[in-house]
Amino acid sequence: MNDIIHIKTADVPLKHKNEHENYEYYKRELVPKGIAHQCAVSIYEIPPLKSAYPYHYHTKNEESFYIISGKGILETSSGERTVSAGDFLFFPANEEGAHKLTNASETEPLIYLDYDTYNDIDVAFYPDSKKIGIWGKNINQLYKIND
Repeated sequence: MNDIIHIKTADVPLKHKNEHENYEYYKRELVPKGIAHQCAVSIYEIPPLKSAYPYHYHTKNEESFYIISGKGILETSSGERTVSAGDFLFFPANEEGAHKLTNASETEPLIYLDYDTYNDIDVAFYPDSKKIGIWGKNINQLYKIND
């Protein structure tokens, strides 16, 4: 990608994902994976009492969230804390960067800007569900870990 992106957020198509009971989101991909060489940028809207993703961490890709509106519960390896509009969160690419963000409201959405680095190959670990995700420019696979 060698072009400057200048778009109106409202003009970006809204994608919806709701494959599991506790996980649901609406997403606008401002810089979709594969458009830029090293980053992806999206706006997420999380419905009340839902999370976008399970508790997880990456081995290569770093993530940053800026909370635009709403209130959430951030789960990390050091416990839970409340986050709200104006908070900035950074998650390093290692086990210490493990996180899960859940909308704490029963009525209002949680909206945040998500900026991710994007490497050729990344492995994400989901300790609670015992899964490993392998992500890359042409790979998207999720594997169950056998006990």
